[in-house]
Parts: sequence; C-alpha cells; structure tokens
Amino acid sequence: MGSVTARTTHRIASATAGLAILAVLTGSAGGGYAQGQPGTIFISSPAFPDGAPIPKQYACRELGGQEIPPPLAWSALPGAGELALVMDDLDAGEFVHWIVIGIDPAPGITAPGQTPTGGSLLPNGNGDIGYRGPCPPAGTGTHHYRFSLYEVPADFGFPGGGGQQAAQAIAQAATAMAQYSGTFVR
Repeated sequence: MGSVTARTTHRIASATAGLAILAVLTGSAGGGYAQGQPGTIFISSPAFPDGAPIPKQYACRELGGQEIPPPLAWSALPGAGELALVMDDLDAGEFVHWIVIGIDPAPGITAPGQTPTGGSLLPNGNGDIGYRGPCPPAGTGTHHYRFSLYEVPADFGFPGGGGQQAAQAIAQAATAMAQYSGTFVR
C-alpha cells in the first residue's frame, strides 16, 4: 500500500509542477506573459506582469532590495541552439544588469534568486559576475528594465568579457528573441 501511495503522490506532484509551469508560461499565475516571434520563444515572470513595477526584493541592496533575480519562465523550440538571457536598463544607456549564456532551449522555470539551470554568467555592466538588481540613481525617475531571451546557434562563440559588448554580440547572432519588461523607481 505504501508504494501505491508514494507513486500516487509522485504523479500528483509531477502533474502539479507541470501545471505550475504551464500557468507561468500562459500568464495565469499572477504574473505576466510576453512573447517573441510566434511559435518560437517566450519569456515571463510570476513576480510581476509585463511592463509593471519590479518588486523591491529584486532591486539592489543600496535601495533595500535583496539583489536577487526574479523568478522567470520560458519556452523555446528544443534543438534550435541554445538560449542567452540579458537584462538591461533602457534608461541608463542600456546598462547591462545580468547576462546568462548556455541555457538549454527546453522550457524552463527559475525560483527567486536562481540562475537558469546549466547557464553560465558573463560579467554585467559593472564587470561583476552575476545579477545586479535595479538601482536607478536618485532623481532619474522611472527606469525601464528589459529581460531579453535570445535563441542563438549552438556553435555561437560567446564573446569574452561581458556588459554591453557581449549583449550586442548576442543580439546580433540571435535567430529568435522574446522580451519581458518591468519598471523601477527609486
């Protein structure tokens, strides 16, 4: 009887996880949904709707945030290469806050503070490896942050270094792209 209960519990947990991913990808999990080129690539976050304010916990420590990336969900066509994620601030000269490369092109989801599984980090605009949360300077108003998910060829040679130069090289090599955005004001 115990193994039947364990199998049933495992099936229920698997179905629940699948439904959670589906809810995030379709935007019905309380967050938003943004799409790229139809039928190829999608990105969303359960933490905030597309174009809405990014919750403070994902901001820089200087502004009282936890400096952790928000949870994300994505979908792409398997076998189409690999994925790269770039977060930048459009109101700060496209300052790069986060670059993750080498993401498997299968559907995925992250928890708050998590880097996509299998992904590697490139330096952000400060030259640091990792995520830099929204941190607009005082008096600059609302800043717009863009999460761009790119599909790049499997043999794409990611540039050394990071920051805006790497983000531009990734964008130029992309075969598909999806974007999701949020705002933050000091």
